[in-house]
Amino acid sequence: MSFVQRFRISALFCAIALLVCELVSRPYANSGICDDGPYILITQKLAATGHIFFNGWSGAMLIWQLYLGAALIKLFGFSFTTVRMSTLLVAMALAFFLQRTMVRAGIGERNATIGTLALVLSPLYLLLSVTFMSDIHGLFAIVLCLYGCLRALQASSTRAAISWLCFAVTTNAICGTSRQLAWIGILVMVPSTLWLLRARRRVLLGGAAATFVGFLFILGCLHWLKHQPYTLPEHLLVGAFPVKHTLFQFLCFFLEFPFLLLPVMVLFLPEVRKSNSRAIAIVCALAFGYLLLATYPSHFRDSFRYLREPTSQDWINVYGGYESPIKGTHAIFLYPWMQKILTVAAFGSLIGLICSLVSWSRMLPAQDSVRRISWKELGVLLAPFTIAYIVLLFSRAMTISVEGIYNGVIDRYGLGLLLVALLCLIRYYQERVQSQLPLASVLMVGVMAVYGIAVTHNMFSLYRARADLAAELRAAGIPETSIDNGWDYNMVVELQLSDHINDRDIEVPAHAYVPTPPLPAGTCPMFWYDKTPHIKPLYGASSDPDACYGPAPFAPVHYSRWLADARGTTLYIVRYTAPSKP
Repeated sequence: MSFVQRFRISALFCAIALLVCELVSRPYANSGICDDGPYILITQKLAATGHIFFNGWSGAMLIWQLYLGAALIKLFGFSFTTVRMSTLLVAMALAFFLQRTMVRAGIGERNATIGTLALVLSPLYLLLSVTFMSDIHGLFAIVLCLYGCLRALQASSTRAAISWLCFAVTTNAICGTSRQLAWIGILVMVPSTLWLLRARRRVLLGGAAATFVGFLFILGCLHWLKHQPYTLPEHLLVGAFPVKHTLFQFLCFFLEFPFLLLPVMVLFLPEVRKSNSRAIAIVCALAFGYLLLATYPSHFRDSFRYLREPTSQDWINVYGGYESPIKGTHAIFLYPWMQKILTVAAFGSLIGLICSLVSWSRMLPAQDSVRRISWKELGVLLAPFTIAYIVLLFSRAMTISVEGIYNGVIDRYGLGLLLVALLCLIRYYQERVQSQLPLASVLMVGVMAVYGIAVTHNMFSLYRARADLAAELRAAGIPETSIDNGWDYNMVVELQLSDHINDRDIEVPAHAYVPTPPLPAGTCPMFWYDKTPHIKPLYGASSDPDACYGPAPFAPVHYSRWLADARGTTLYIVRYTAPSKP
């Protein structure tokens, strides 16, 4: 065994590369980002009291990530950044195990390293790794379960196989308490592994017993969560099913995959010119369908213009990273010509992959040292998991809140599917196209890493600027309850004055939601005003100084944006009510 393999240098390199990229982006801000503000306050209270108190903004269970964040608070004291660094630690461990999982799945050491970097240095992964969202923790649970299942399939002894199955069940059960979707590992992936090991009776019985214990653990956790006050239960299939809306969401959702995996997908571009007549016919059919959507029928035309990368437009969008709505329009990060280039590259790569799949190609010789997992075994292991994952995403898209708002399917929900796609793409490439990923993939990993570092920096720079605006108003004697600073900032302010967000979906305790009186006539509109009744806005943050009733007499705040136009990098404080007449 070589020195590199013995000490897992390649896997350690993936984890360290992630850490370096995150530190370069300067990911700190004293405010909530998307959902993580209320989660961080739960963690703060857990560190102080030793008990978990939900606050009306969590459908995820969060348990193990709360305890990890609370441990860091005990060690280093409380701050938003301290808690978020717990996610970065998990993201680094995930990078390490992802590289080892790819090797165990039959991918060469070098190819597994490049593939791991393609995911962990992507803009989506870099952004989520320095927030306290539950997506990275959920993906970690899935990767650990997949790694344990692969080790069980490759184990030479009965005892080792049972031990690895217990590892898969235990880690998935515990880490899945952060994000319940990850429990598909116990419910689907481990039973699929047992099916492959059914000829080994002792392994089958031992694995089935461990899976049953894991299933009981899941039931117990769900029962506990159901009776916790101020959680957000989700009821499936409430109301009419918006067919067109849901299908278009999934179209945008899946079409973003080639962009997020561009360092690997771009390698299939040359396959277009190698295509046979059948592949060329498929390409022509796809091009014709694409043009048909663009021109006819007319009700698709408005939607069609959104089918350019990035298509989901949530955490990865034309503005860079995630930005909650404030007044005015954020500065563009990806200009139309950049979007067109990315769209051509992503869609062209997708067509190249399709051409490669329909064209016959020879199998290249295997180069791995461990027992090779066949494509059939890999299919049994991953196909049921993928189907279950997509079904749950469909149920998410079809869920409607009490307010009558349909939940969306957004880019960060696809991390588990990106894992499956990446693993299959790299193994397919090394077996059917070329045994080693070329230098072009390494260069593309670097390009996407630079993109991810820039958008991560820009997102946190904007949130720091918003916190500076709030500090300026506080220094002038204006309370934070008089400021609309974006819904994620407002949630943290509300929870400093109340024990829960005023959400209609809360069922325990009954009647927790209290209707909020409307804002006084003439007040500038505030997003999700009813969820934060303590906030009565007199001022608000805006990228447009003329929004609402114009600029207030406070200094604007400038912030930096990397790889972007310097224009539009100023935030202003605007009036939400008409200035009083002398």
